[in-house]
Amino acid sequence: MKNIPSVVTYCLLLFLTVSCTPETEEEKRPPQAKNIILMIGDGMGTAQIYAGLTANKGSLNLEQMTHSGFIKTSASDDYVTDSAAGATAFSAGHKTYNGAIGVDSTKNPVTTILETAEERGLATGLVATSSITHATPASFIAHQPSRDMAEAIAADFLKTDIDVFIGGGEEYFSDREDGEDLLRQLEENDYRVSNDIEEITSTNSGKLAGFLPVRRWSEDRGDQLMETSQTAVNILDQDEDGFFLMIEGSQIDWGGHDNDLQYVIQEMIDFDRTIGKVLEFAEEDGETLVIITADHETGGLTLTGGDLETGEVEGEFSTGSHTGTLVPVFSYGPGAEHFSGIYENTAIYDKMMNALELNAE
Repeated sequence: MKNIPSVVTYCLLLFLTVSCTPETEEEKRPPQAKNIILMIGDGMGTAQIYAGLTANKGSLNLEQMTHSGFIKTSASDDYVTDSAAGATAFSAGHKTYNGAIGVDSTKNPVTTILETAEERGLATGLVATSSITHATPASFIAHQPSRDMAEAIAADFLKTDIDVFIGGGEEYFSDREDGEDLLRQLEENDYRVSNDIEEITSTNSGKLAGFLPVRRWSEDRGDQLMETSQTAVNILDQDEDGFFLMIEGSQIDWGGHDNDLQYVIQEMIDFDRTIGKVLEFAEEDGETLVIITADHETGGLTLTGGDLETGEVEGEFSTGSHTGTLVPVFSYGPGAEHFSGIYENTAIYDKMMNALELNAE
């Protein structure tokens, strides 16, 4: 019995020694993102999200995101941004004028995160339900003073080594005023070039340039966005250094411009199905940061009624254009906590660069 105090003392000292031992730098370090998937619901404000949730009878895959915040969306020359200035803020961290594609407010080219990722050996990709030369995807890869310069934007794709891009706009690569055949040049650069959905979605390696008709979900587009996004992830994930991928649900915006609530809802739910597939990958992978946001809200949508059990939604639009309201940002995966709060749209770029440690020399 005389030994009990000494045993207790020894155990206590051992506990204190173990519990007070400093963590190693490796143990202190939070999980690091190897990949980023940035998903942009063009024109997607909170009303568009809740309209989709209501029509889907009370739930969206988007609800699985672990952190959320809001971004300020103004352009350098206007309180209300367009997609070009909004996407350039995301891609390059610069406020710029409406219509600008990968250039700053003085029309000087600015390096995008996609280009930096490419230079550092990461795989890169773009997927959209619009033309791939449209404002949002273009702002990650091209540098032009106007979003209307679709042929010049297409030519900029040949100045990079992007691994995968899938969307519409084949005509800007083939039927060009300058007579250049950019599709042939892509093939010479080792791209598989295809306008067949089955061939595109069955591709699982190499470089891919996929061109598909631009049509709305209700026009039998089906699961194109989900399938092409999965294709891009499958290809890019083969790069051991990681990847950067931007996926755009382009036509939520178009439904807002048309003041067509059903169009908005259908595109929102289609985008959310793609979110679900991306989150399945991210959860299994464990090294992928998923960010979901919008460049701006479109239509000034107000929900005036609905039913979560039947999926009925009623709403009114206040404009056929964009609005200047804050839009949400959601995040999931390593580094997701850094996307909470209220901040400028340019901070999305800064936070992504930090997450992938692309700022380091």
